[in-house]
Order: sequence, then structure tokens, then C-alpha cells
Amino acid sequence: MKKLTMKRSQVHAQVTKAMLGTALAFAVLLVGAPSQAQAQTVTTIFNFPNTAVAPLGVIAQGRDGDYYGLTLNGDAVYKVTASGAFTLLTGIPQSEGQGCNGLVLGTDGNFYGTCFGGGNNANSTGTFIKVTPAGTLTVLHYFDGSAVSVNPDGCYPVGVPLQASDGNFYGTAQSCGEDSHGLISNGMAYKLTPAGVFTALHGFDGGATDGGQPQGTLIQGSDGNLWGTTYQGGQTGSGTVFKMTTSGVVTVIYKFDNGCGIGNNGCNPAAGLVQGTDGNFYGVAEGGGANNEGVVFKVTPGGTYSILHSFNETVDKGGYPRLPLTLGTDGNFYSVATGCAGGGCSDADIFKITPKGAFTDLYNFPNANNNDNSLPYSPLLLGTDGTFYSATEQDGTTTGSNPGTFFSLVDGQTPFIALEQTSGKVGSTVQILGQGFSSSSVVKFNGLAAKTIAVTGTTYLTATVPTGATDGFVTVTTGTTTLTSRNKFTVHNSWASAAALPTAVFGAASGSISGKIYIVSGETTQGGAPVSNNQVYNPSTNAWTTATAIPTPVFAPASAVVSGILYVIGGYEGTSQTPTNLVQIYNPTTNKWTTGAAMPTARGSIAAVVDSNAIYVIGGNGSTLRLANVEKYVPSTNTWTEEAPLPVGKSEPSAGLLGSTIVAADGYTTSADTGNNEGYNVSTNKWSALTADPTPRNASCFGALSGQLYVAGGLNVTPQTVTLNESFNVTANKWTTQLAMPKAAVWQASAIANSQLYCIGGQGSFQGTAINNVQVYQP
Repeated sequence: MKKLTMKRSQVHAQVTKAMLGTALAFAVLLVGAPSQAQAQTVTTIFNFPNTAVAPLGVIAQGRDGDYYGLTLNGDAVYKVTASGAFTLLTGIPQSEGQGCNGLVLGTDGNFYGTCFGGGNNANSTGTFIKVTPAGTLTVLHYFDGSAVSVNPDGCYPVGVPLQASDGNFYGTAQSCGEDSHGLISNGMAYKLTPAGVFTALHGFDGGATDGGQPQGTLIQGSDGNLWGTTYQGGQTGSGTVFKMTTSGVVTVIYKFDNGCGIGNNGCNPAAGLVQGTDGNFYGVAEGGGANNEGVVFKVTPGGTYSILHSFNETVDKGGYPRLPLTLGTDGNFYSVATGCAGGGCSDADIFKITPKGAFTDLYNFPNANNNDNSLPYSPLLLGTDGTFYSATEQDGTTTGSNPGTFFSLVDGQTPFIALEQTSGKVGSTVQILGQGFSSSSVVKFNGLAAKTIAVTGTTYLTATVPTGATDGFVTVTTGTTTLTSRNKFTVHNSWASAAALPTAVFGAASGSISGKIYIVSGETTQGGAPVSNNQVYNPSTNAWTTATAIPTPVFAPASAVVSGILYVIGGYEGTSQTPTNLVQIYNPTTNKWTTGAAMPTARGSIAAVVDSNAIYVIGGNGSTLRLANVEKYVPSTNTWTEEAPLPVGKSEPSAGLLGSTIVAADGYTTSADTGNNEGYNVSTNKWSALTADPTPRNASCFGALSGQLYVAGGLNVTPQTVTLNESFNVTANKWTTQLAMPKAAVWQASAIANSQLYCIGGQGSFQGTAINNVQVYQP
């Protein structure tokens, strides 16, 4: 393979050319056998001048519809329009950063990025910068890179930052930091507020536990977690795929398991990930595969890994992929295989690959120094006009130093709108990017028109989330043209309806397993015998199916899920409403029921909470009413133990785990709904009083979400079914009223799925008929 010398400037004596070249190539966008090239033509939009040499790193589209990026030599910020008008906005002195990795658009309309080197310390270990559209630059954070005891904030940030749904920026630094053992780590994950407050979240150990040298940008998955890769560490030192909570808890999803070499599973993922429309994660690794020239891979949220394509530089005209995949509007992935290894580059190739691995060579870059585009070092950006944009570090028609080009690629993508925020409450303002906007544009949230919009130019508008809006895609219609967002917008504190429950029941058991919700048994008529139905809802398809019926039908049992198994505990049998101590166990993998050790106290009208794979069954009615019993069941040993009882006996409580506290709220006590609320500490086996619910009720829909216990509907002292929806925060020891349910209900089945509370079935009135409503709450 012919090698070409890459042009690079020194950032600092301690930062080698190889390190810098690798770092900048690894920046990530926020957002089978190969077939023959399809004759797509790369169009050169602009040839960079000798005063702004070597554009590379992540490019961002601004609210004005133009494209903003960075150059390496001279460290400058530039803007280019789609028609090729160029503006050099500002230079970046070494004290504010060098070797910058690219820019991303923030929700305030400014651009944010990181620089691999430079700064205000002797180590020159990087900065976090903000740039206004006019070019005013501010350093928000200097990466210190000092000894652990001084400032464990990492050094040499590589990927550009991600602005998550909470408004904060998250990113990684390639080196330094402090791991969980208090040692100097091999990279650091961090959080930075828009005001510049820095928090070190996680130090990577560089070994088998969680990998080291994270070099790609984080993305926020549909599950709310941050997903990324490490270049090294893991099982064989070849890297990992991980997810991380916004508080810094890291879980390794996959470890590249057999090193680099011909025929292995890939190694050294330099870029970050992209989530496909199927919910799986896709990425590239620069080594390994059938030819040890890199791979495109897929990994499921559960960690199942597969290779979609192994690069063959002779056939593919590119290899050793270091730039991330970009998701097209067609659901396929696009990127550039740079053909760079060992410090030199030859052929480079723009390619397309489907989620199933069908590979297409779209465009082959010529070798350098022939007055054409070469050495692409910017990830492909899909503009809202449906065109891909990127830059090459070298060549072009400018005489002198071959400073590089800005180019486009058209490949049948459709225009769309980009949302600066993908979630918000009713009444919040959403910023929208696109094209062709006018004062007559109509914005709709999942089909519901926004009443308030403000248009700025033809490429940017704001809209207020209307009352009644539900989760879904946002559209902007101008004349006969309708543009649709690529991401669904989540309306917080909102209710939606899902496909109706086929057989209306109340007092059923429920559980969420592997993305599906199981509704088991319950009653169909007041005073009737429980039914044996096992109804299964799939939120992704909004459809119901059935599974094996429960052997012994019950009403008002406790239910819990541990390790993918549903436990239906206690309840009442038959028309006589006889309390039972049965433990009925459903395995969705085998679609079979078994039984466990009987609960010590036969009872129904109970709640269950899972903590550390143990099930705590709380309160209820048995041989006597309003029990205070709390009994713990451990599935792994199939054993029961008696725990400290409730301070006040009650039935039909709402319960959930908030942090390390089990909260048991509401319920019916000796003669009334008192709103009684207690917290249980597992480690001390003690209960303590918490703030009572201002509106007492029982038999509600409930669930713990985002650190709060939500209680919706139920029956109050009148007796009357209610639509009231409240949340309890154990840290603040406070109740907050949320958006009311659309339909009042009691004895609903409760389940948590996709970070939403599902309230299923129930009775519409006290001792009324069963209803089949599926009401879905988005906190």
C-alpha cells in the first residue's frame, strides 16, 4: 500500500503528530460483499485559502443554514455557505487551544467544541471552547492534566461534546484523570454545564474492567444513557463499547475479544457510535476483520455483537475506518474509510452500508496533490437540505500548500428539519432548523398544530409545544412542502393512549420484560372469578398478543420482575376472594409457568418492590384486614424472610424504590385513605415516616421513574375514582401535582417501559365495569 505523508503541525512537544492526527480523525457527529460504485459525484464547493489550511474535525450546521468548522494549520474558525461563500471568523491562539476537534451547535445557537492541546498550563493538555456565530471565542474549561491529587479532570479531549437532554455537555478526554482506585486513569468522562462548571464523572481504568483511551464522541441513546467506545482496554486491550448514566455509572456492553489480526472481530474503535432506526448501535473499528483493515459492526443494547462488513482496501478503495457513521434519512449509514494506517494514507472511500450489511462504494478519493479532493478528515454531515457535507485536509485548486476543500455529496436523501431539543413540556419553546420557512409555515407536534411560532429568515424558527401534544415527530409545512424531524419529540408531563387491552381486566398482575409488558389474570366483572389471561403488549408495534395462561387465576396479587422472570405473588382466588400465598413464576423465554416457595402470609391487595434482586411484598389483606407484614423473597434461593413491618397496616398501597429507599405510599388503612407514607431502609431494616400524600387514595397506578414515585388515579374516600396524578421526591420529601390522567380509573395494572408509566385496564368507577384503556404517562 502506497503511503503519503500527512501534513500536521505540532501542538506541543509532548503531543506527537501521530497522536494529534489520530485524535482529530476520531471526532464524532452528534447526530456482505461490496457492490460497485454508483457514480456519485463529489462537488467541490470551496477551495480553502493558504491563510486557512487543513480543514478537519466535526462540522456543524448553524441556525442560519451555513456550515461552521475548524482548520488545523492556523487553528481558525470558518463559515461556508452551501453556495461556497467563505468567512474566516477567528483564529485560535495556543492559550485557547490547539488541534481543535470540531464544533457542535448548542441549544443557545452558539457552537461548542474541544481542542486536543493548548490551554493555559505548561502541559498544553486541551480546552473546552464556545464560539458565537460571529466568531467570538470563549474558553469554558482548561483541561489540567496534572497529578491526580491536584485536578483529576483528564487531558487531551478528543471527541466533540454532546449536549444531552438535560442541557449539560458530556464528553471524554483521552488520558489522565482518576479511576475508581484513586490511580491515574486512562481517560476520563466528564460533564460541563453551559456556564462552565466541570464535573469529572468516570475515570477509565485502561484494563479489562472498562477499557481506556475513549476517543469518540458520546451519543445519547433512546434509553437516556450516554453510549460510547474506548480505543483500548477491555478483554484483550482492543477496546470496548459502553453506556454511562448522566451521573457517571459505566456499564461495559461489549469487549472486543480477540485482539487485532486477520479474521478477528475487529479492534480499536476510534469513532463513537450511532443509533439506528432499529434501536441498535452501529460503529467502526479501524483494525481487525477478515483482512485486518477494519470493520463496520453492530451491537444490540444487550451486547450482541456482529460484523456487518470487513474492509478490503483493494476492493473497497478504502480501509482502516476512523470516522463515525452518519445515519441517512433512508435508514442507511454513510461514512469515509480514510485508508490511513501507520502514519500514512493512500486511497479513501465514501461508502454506504445498510443495517443488514449491504456495502456500496459511493466515491473514491484520488491520491493527494492532483488538485482534487483528498485526505477527508471530517465526518460526513447530513445537512437539513438532504445533502452530505465534509472537508478534505489536502489539495484543491489553491496554489501553494494544497490547503484543502469543502465538498458535498448528493445521494438521494430527503430534506428534513432538525430539532435543537428533542424533549420538553407543554408551553416550552423548541428551536427548529430547516429551509424554506416563511411566516405561513405551520408547525405540528405529532399532528397537533402549534399556535405560537416565530420565524427568523428561511432556515430557523421557534415553536411553543401546544396543550395536548403527545410524543411523536414534528413537522413544518410551508405551502405544499412538509418537512419532518428525524427524531421524535418527547412531551414531558403528558399522557397518551396506546392500543386497547383486548380483554378488559382490573386488579391484574403486570411486569415489563425485554421491552414487552405482560398483563396477567385479574377480573373482568365485579364479584366474578379471576380469569387466566396472559396478555402481552409490545410498545414498539403498539400491538397485543397472548402467552401461556396462568395456572391459578388471581385478583389483586403483587407482581415483580427479577432477571427477566415475572413473579405473581399472592392475591385472591375464586369468587370467594380467598387470600392465597401462591408464588407463580412465568418465564417468557420458555413461555411456561412454575411455582416457587409459598409466601409465609396468604394475602392480596399487596404491592411489591425489587431491591438487589430481592422482592419485598408489602401490606395487604389476609385472614385479617390491613396487614403490616413485609416479607422478602429471594428468587435465587427460593426463600422467604420476615422483615420489619409497616408502622401502619394498609392494603392497596403504591410502592417503589427511590435510590436506596423503598417508599410505600397511600393505601387503605383501618377505616380510611390517610395518605400514609413511609420509607424503608433495607440495610437497617427500619421504616421511617415521610410526608403524607395530600390527596389520600388507594389501588392506584404507580411506578418509580427518574428518582420519583408516580401515583396516578385510584380510589379516594368518597369513594370515587380520580384522575389525580402526583409524584413524590424522597430527597425533598415532597409531593408534586402532575398532569391529570385523561380517564379516572382504579385497580389498574402498572408497568414501566421506555421510561414511561403504563396504566392498563382497571375500573372506570367504584365497583364498575372493567375498562380496556391503556393510558401512558411521560414524566
